[in-house]
Amino acid sequence: MTAALFSLDGRVACVTGASSGIGRAIAMALVRAGAAVVGVARREALLGDWMDEARAASGRAAAVAADLSDIAGVAAVARQISAALGAPDVLVNAAGLNPRKSAETLTSEDWQRTLDLNLSAPFFLAQALVPAMRAKGWGRIVNIASLQSERAFPKGIAYGASKGGVAQLTRAMAEAWSGDGVTCNALAPGFFQTELTATVFEDAEAADRMAAQTCVGRNGHLEDLTGPAIFLASPASDYVTGQVLYVDGGFTAK
Repeated sequence: MTAALFSLDGRVACVTGASSGIGRAIAMALVRAGAAVVGVARREALLGDWMDEARAASGRAAAVAADLSDIAGVAAVARQISAALGAPDVLVNAAGLNPRKSAETLTSEDWQRTLDLNLSAPFFLAQALVPAMRAKGWGRIVNIASLQSERAFPKGIAYGASKGGVAQLTRAMAEAWSGDGVTCNALAPGFFQTELTATVFEDAEAADRMAAQTCVGRNGHLEDLTGPAIFLASPASDYVTGQVLYVDGGFTAK
């Protein structure tokens, strides 16, 4: 009974940003939990590497190469996703961008691209995929929020604005669709070593300062996201919706 709560056998999942970092870690977690997974990312070669790994683990994986910051093309991407392995039961919106520019140097193009990819694409992709979930009476949407959904960091004005929006988008999605069996929650990772945080981890002192601000005394490892991601994507979270789960070692608790 307990194992069945966390099983994704027979489910189809779509994970954006699956070519690297948090998206790839979550995509592999869902594969190992039994889901057939469609990975979406802009960089086709890295996405192909992920697909090879996923197929070696489960045999059921597909890839869709796309730039989700092109909002006009999101509906077409959704059709490609559903054509690959069937209409998804689970959508994980992990694709993201952080330009790391100060308020004085950020351009309108930086701002728009960041909000398009981090905030607009999750909504419009969900909007396109939810009707099939609603028809089944079951679905899961998992957004990726951030410490910056709640805290301000230097050179994070566009990213922080987008991730603050993701937290509220998650609640609004939950209000819109949970009555049809489609829940929506968000994971808010703390400091994990990925491409988006490379500049932080290149500075050992800065990385140590971040670790010291957690309750557990370390920064995150990508495998720390496995359990929370499976929980929010599986029947175990049937009565959980509209929530932002901080996976941050207690950073926001201090």
